[in-house]
Amino acid sequence: MNILVMCTGNSCRSQMAEGYLRKYSDHNIYSAGIETHGLNKNAIMVMSYDDIDISNHTSNSIDEFKDIEFDHIITVCDHAKESCPLFISSGKRHHFNFTDPSKSDNINDYIIVRDQIKEYCIRFLKSI
Repeated sequence: MNILVMCTGNSCRSQMAEGYLRKYSDHNIYSAGIETHGLNKNAIMVMSYDDIDISNHTSNSIDEFKDIEFDHIITVCDHAKESCPLFISSGKRHHFNFTDPSKSDNINDYIIVRDQIKEYCIRFLKSI
């Protein structure tokens, strides 16, 4: 099963979700953004607090995955949901708008969002 997680810049929220989905499943997990902003160092740090290493992930554009058939497409921000290209429309779509912690300098904001994403990913995997 192929699962895609999308957000605006593929630097933080979608990277966290990719990390949890990889940890808790054996599905093929991808993440991408409408744009690419590189990996967020605070996202890498707070994921390491939960024993997940996302430091080797890459920030990818959705265009890189246009030839992959996705079973599920998860958007983790409203901008990605509204901008999700039609070419990936065959997969079942899921959406939850997580607050963007990169708008904050407080590491606790990253931890709060990380924990919300972890809970969402566990519920999602149980539902499919």
